[in-house]
Amino acid sequence: MSVNELNKFETGLDKNSANYVPLSPISFLKQAATVFPERMAIVHGERKISYREMLTRCQRLASALVQQGVQRHDTVAVMAPNIPAMLECHYAVPGIGAVLNPLNIRLDAASIAFILRHGEARLLLMDTEYSTVVRQALEGMENPPRVIAIDDLGLGAGDRLGAIEYEDLLELGDPAFELKSPTDEWDAFILSYTSGTTGDPKGVVCHHRGAYINAMANVAAWAMPRHPVMLWTLPMFHSLGWCFPWTISLMGGTHVCLRKVESKAIFELIALHQVTHMCGAPIVLNTLVNARPADIIRFPQTVQVMTAASAPPPSVIEKIEALGFNVLHVYGMTEVYGPSAISVWKQEWDELPAGERAMLKARQGVAYPSVSELDVVDMETMQPVPRDGSTIGEVVKRSNTVMRGYLKNPKATAAAFDRGWFHSGDLAVMHADGYIQLKDRAKDIIISGGENISTIEIESVLYAHPAVLEAAVVAQADEHWGETPCAFVALKPGAAATADELISYCRASLAHFKCPRTVVFGNLPKTSTGKIQKYVLRTWLQDPNRALPTD
Repeated sequence: MSVNELNKFETGLDKNSANYVPLSPISFLKQAATVFPERMAIVHGERKISYREMLTRCQRLASALVQQGVQRHDTVAVMAPNIPAMLECHYAVPGIGAVLNPLNIRLDAASIAFILRHGEARLLLMDTEYSTVVRQALEGMENPPRVIAIDDLGLGAGDRLGAIEYEDLLELGDPAFELKSPTDEWDAFILSYTSGTTGDPKGVVCHHRGAYINAMANVAAWAMPRHPVMLWTLPMFHSLGWCFPWTISLMGGTHVCLRKVESKAIFELIALHQVTHMCGAPIVLNTLVNARPADIIRFPQTVQVMTAASAPPPSVIEKIEALGFNVLHVYGMTEVYGPSAISVWKQEWDELPAGERAMLKARQGVAYPSVSELDVVDMETMQPVPRDGSTIGEVVKRSNTVMRGYLKNPKATAAAFDRGWFHSGDLAVMHADGYIQLKDRAKDIIISGGENISTIEIESVLYAHPAVLEAAVVAQADEHWGETPCAFVALKPGAAATADELISYCRASLAHFKCPRTVVFGNLPKTSTGKIQKYVLRTWLQDPNRALPTD
């Protein structure tokens, strides 16, 4: 039997440069600059950059990086807040086949040094605000990368490390230099490190194909119209900026930069630039909800806000929507390019009371448009859990938007892809309508007297208390029960509440065995993306005589 008889659609022509181009989201910038050359691409304070200018700047940067000796598959690290240089790196670095390594701006010197060594960074672009910690990191390295200083309108206020400043570097580059697509769409694109809460951070290797697909999926998931105005309340260094550095350009939108997340600045920029979209962890929503009344500005448009990280308490969702925001809850992680599940809203829910709507929005939902399979399975048998909204299992995924693996860590990579699924490490239930709802990280679930207790469930109740600003619940050792819940609570300014009052408040909504036995008051330690560092709280419980570290 001939090949043509086996496949009647065989044309005799293999894929070639006419019918196959490796996918990469860097192509979105050239498209935007061609179609909307004079449209505003970036706003940063008084500075405005058109798409024509943005493309030229990225081409100059790419050319200058080559002059600096950066080659294909080299690592270029960048440590900067949400400023134009940070966004430009997301196009210029992969545009020469190199790999971008965005650094968490709140890392300590030891962590920075580890990442630079582990990722073998050839070059480091650094906002001058972080010069002190970067200098400390480089002093401890045998072969430190060369440094380019970014003097962001003088706002960084630190020293200029390195021999050249970012804008001077761009002047050396060729404005006609071409940003090139990869030869293989599965080439490494971005190297993004996890938080490393239980040891050294893991280097997540992401490819061009996944970033392209998830950037496109963002449009479908959010029903995003042409020319959105995006306020960068989400750190671009976090989980590839959920792929929005490319999505917004794809849609000919405007990137509104923001160096620091502050409620007053957020409200002002929303009103000034008629912001239509923003992203961030629930802590960002909580910051706006608890803003000083004098800082709150009412605006005519509804701002679409995508939130993820920890599950947003329904009470926070209800309050933020009353201020003129519409919340879209998504769920994901660095290893899956940001969002991988979405709490799709159904029209039949529109008429429900506000509290019930908020409860539905707090669920993580169904597979993101880019995700092929999303399920909750028994961790031993890998069989789907019953769709009863109560049986807990692990969230697993299959998708083109799953990382290549962990850099130089075959053991962790093998564990993450065990039995043909990507394992999230998150515990959830599956509801009858096919929506998942997280209950905890596998390491955070509390097992008390053989019963599983969701810390998220307790935290949602605490957030509804009028005096509570922030809450986190962790397991506390107990001789009789094995573990019991301990709540760490930060109160709103000027508010008061006792431990007994909060415990009683929880008992009005939860089974008594789920309620915290202990309440600790104080500021809560957080990551740079607003996640409360529960491992710090667990460590403190082992030695409560020392001061509780905070952010």
